[in-house]
This record gives sequence, C-alpha cells and structure tokens, in this order.
Amino acid sequence: MPSKNMLPKGHRHRSVRAEYVATRGVEPEMPPIIPVLEFDDDADDTAIRTFAADPAAANMRIDMYLAQAMPDISRARVQLLIDAGQIKVDGLVPKSKDKLKGGETIEIEGQPQPEPLHAIAEDIPLSILFEDKYLAIIDKPAGMMVHAGAGSTDDERNRGTLVNALLFHLAKLSDVGGSLRPGIVHRLDKQTSGAIVVAKDDVTHRKLGEMFSDREMHKTYIALAHGHLAKDDTTVNLPIARDLVRRIRMTTRRADGRTAVSHVHVLERLATPFGPFTLVEVKIETGRTHQIRVHLQSLGHPVAGDFLYGAPHIIREVSGDRTLELDRNFLHAAQLEFIHPRTHEPISVEAPLAPELVDFIHTLQS
Repeated sequence: MPSKNMLPKGHRHRSVRAEYVATRGVEPEMPPIIPVLEFDDDADDTAIRTFAADPAAANMRIDMYLAQAMPDISRARVQLLIDAGQIKVDGLVPKSKDKLKGGETIEIEGQPQPEPLHAIAEDIPLSILFEDKYLAIIDKPAGMMVHAGAGSTDDERNRGTLVNALLFHLAKLSDVGGSLRPGIVHRLDKQTSGAIVVAKDDVTHRKLGEMFSDREMHKTYIALAHGHLAKDDTTVNLPIARDLVRRIRMTTRRADGRTAVSHVHVLERLATPFGPFTLVEVKIETGRTHQIRVHLQSLGHPVAGDFLYGAPHIIREVSGDRTLELDRNFLHAAQLEFIHPRTHEPISVEAPLAPELVDFIHTLQS
C-alpha cells in the first residue's frame, strides 16, 4: 500500500525543488498570542464575568480559546462550563466546537461543576504538618494508599485511602485530578511514609504541578539500605522504565526509560549484629515510580524491607539465632521545601521519622 505521504499517482517523479526554493527563508506562520484573562480566583458560584473575545481568537474554537485565555482552567473544565450552559457568546449558549470571529461578548457564570466524587469521607486520623487556605502538607503513614485505583469506585478498595481522610478533615479540595484523586498533586508509595502536599483549589493545584515539572519542589528522603555504600556521596543518573517481565517492578536496564536523578548522601554506616546497613539521605530531582528503591537496588544496596527489589523477608543475626522482620519499606519522605505558589513565602516542612522505623534501628543495634 503506498504511503499517505507519497505524491498522487502520475506525479511521483515530479520534483518539489521549485516549492522548496519558493518557501526557503520564509518564517513559518506562528499561532496567535492569546492574552491571559485576569479573574478573581475566589469568585463564588453566582458571579458573572464578562469580557470581549480578543481579535486574535478569530477562527478559534471557543473551548480552545478559553483554555488558552484562562490557563488555570483546563479545556475539559471549559467544556463542563459550556455543557452546563454557564458560558454565553453574544447572549447565546455555544457548543465547544463553535468558532469565534473575535470581538464577541463572552459571559461566564460561576465555577465549573465537576463530576460527583466517587471517594467518600472517612474519619481517619491525619497528621497535618502545615495548612493554609490554599494547600496542606500531610504526614502520610506507611500502609495507606494515596488514592484508589481506576475501577475501584464501587468496592472496598475505595476505602481507607489518604483521599478518604482528606475529604473528612479538609473543607475543600481541588478536583483537577478527577473524582478519584481530589487534591492529589503527587504520590508516595503505599509503604512509604512522610510528607505529601495536597491542593485545596484548582489554581494552586496547577501551580504546584508546574513546580514539580520544573523541579522547583525540593524533596528529601531517609532510607536504610542493606550493606555499606562505598562512597559518602553518589549521584545515580539512570533512566527508569517498566520491567517487561515483572510488570509491578521498575528497572534501570531499559534504554527507553525516563530520565531519573537521585543524590545519595551517607548519614551513618551501621555495623549491627544483623549485618551492615547504611542510613542515607536521598534528594531527588525527578519523581519516577519507585525511583529511590530502584536506584539504590542498582547500586547493590536495596532498601530494607523492600522485598520487591531484593531485600530479604527475614533478616538473620550473623552469629546467633535471632531474626528480624520489617513489614514495610524503610523509606520516609522527611522534608519538603518550596516557595508557596500563592503567597510566595518559603515553605520548609519536616516529617519526623516514623516510630516503627526508629524502633527498627534500635532493635538492629541492640
């Protein structure tokens, strides 16, 4: 079958040199620059905002124009407004695909109403490290999932998550993440404890998301690794991808992995009756799935308790009969540092090492 990019039959030997020469040196046409509209983020559900469509919006779909003019509101949320009849163009309710001429009067009434939440509020204790009207930082315990997975809307798997607890304790959460993930900007593994930031409104959520993408969120973790690391400071710069054999694992052995950078600093090398261990501080530039666990495994020093990446289920005494078990990963999100996206104040929050991890170290050294 001939390629769709081939010239029509009968013209396949025609030279395109003339067309190339005619366009050489001509700058490609750039898309129009759409001015950003300034609105009150705290407008209530009855406020009507009126403005004139910019001339640059000519021939643009109404949903595309508004998504560009209001970058804090996604195109999907613009479509929610249109579908609910909350947007009018010259007094008429448009369709998302309708095109503008430029200069029309556009009215937006209230805020977009998201689909009903599938998660339910549960009275689960939460340790809140920081909170204001825009965001909160929670000390998540190990064993708690951040949110339910897709397809978990009608069963018991949609219980006991961080989202369920947030819905009970916080009056408001952003809905950028959808009906299963209100407020959730980033994740921690189920068996990882420590600091996690959540957003209360969509504007804050999007700004925090941009900060994560631009590596402006500084995250520090504490981990206990098997063995003694050779160097006091090591930077692991290995891409991470899904393991094709064991799909629940990630790997550094695929060339098509995503960039991942971890800076590992030795806090203490422990010589214990149960063998050598190293307590490390890890600062990450990226936030790939299982990043610290995979990178420490690549150094030959898996995280204690991390059975998925090679740590033993039972830790045996070197010269004796005692055994130890750790039913979670010894990985803790210890600190979050960033500039507040709304108040522009520096935020530095520390989550104390989980009690079970402190007890584990004491038992190791006993």
